[in-house]
Amino acid sequence: MGAIERNGFRFVPEFSVSHQNGAIHVYNNKERFIEEIKFEFSGDFPGLDQIEDLVNEYCNQRQI
Repeated sequence: MGAIERNGFRFVPEFSVSHQNGAIHVYNNKERFIEEIKFEFSGDFPGLDQIEDLVNEYCNQRQI
C-alpha cells in the first residue's frame, strides 16, 4: 500500500497485522512530519477504502 498525495500533503500508511492496528503519517509538501492518524482494522490488512476514508475525513476536517 503506497502513499496518498492530496493538495501538497503526503499520507503514508503503516500497519501491524499481528497487532491489528496502524497509522497514517501525514507530511506536508516539504516532507515535514505533521501528525499521525491511528486506526484499527481486522483481517490480513486494512482495506484501501478504510485508508482513503481516513484521509478524506482528515482533509475535510482541515479544509485541505
